[in-house]
Amino acid sequence: DLGGVLVKTDTARRQLRKMLDDLNLRVTAVSFQTRRGYNTIEDLDRRLAATKRAQRVAFELRAPVVVNQVGAVPRESSGPEWDLLVDSLAELGHHGQHVGALLAAETGSESGADLKRLIEAIPGQPVAVDLNPAKLILNGFSPREAAEQLGSQIAHVHASDGVRDLTRRQGVEVMLGRGLAEFPELLGVLENFQYRGFVTIERQSGDDPLRDVHMAVEYLRSL
Repeated sequence: DLGGVLVKTDTARRQLRKMLDDLNLRVTAVSFQTRRGYNTIEDLDRRLAATKRAQRVAFELRAPVVVNQVGAVPRESSGPEWDLLVDSLAELGHHGQHVGALLAAETGSESGADLKRLIEAIPGQPVAVDLNPAKLILNGFSPREAAEQLGSQIAHVHASDGVRDLTRRQGVEVMLGRGLAEFPELLGVLENFQYRGFVTIERQSGDDPLRDVHMAVEYLRSL
């Protein structure tokens, strides 16, 4: 998550690209979180403009996607909120195709079927998907079902995991391989769709996140 601090000027972006090249690293995706989704009219023009800037910065950093949660998908495929969300994503999707960095809708706030319904409603389907298993689990959805339903649109994958705490009726993020994500099966589903994008390890909690990331690398290599 670049946060915007390092990428505000052309000089800063060139310096960042050089630093990454020197370290033999690549930016796999740019995380650009907005306070609201693209289904809320308040300050929408500002969010659209900011997202477009993030897409341009992502391209300059050679990152293929910008990841964000796009907003809750309405239950009905019609109505003002639905039309606003579809129109907003169409605008961002076509802008992403133009500049070379697609918007990837992060999974989690709805089922894979509902997100697929939304993406298929966008003319030309110019919006991709970021598969985040932990966020799906935390909200009571199946990562495998989401992968099967969205496989052809997935452009980036978070290597994250979680469990459902039935006593507290909420989800908890856990170290990769310790939860319900079932990555051996997920990778098999992705292989069926010939996924060749990045798998990015993320750990947002725990007593020793750095150790957990190291263990996650070894876990994925073992698969």
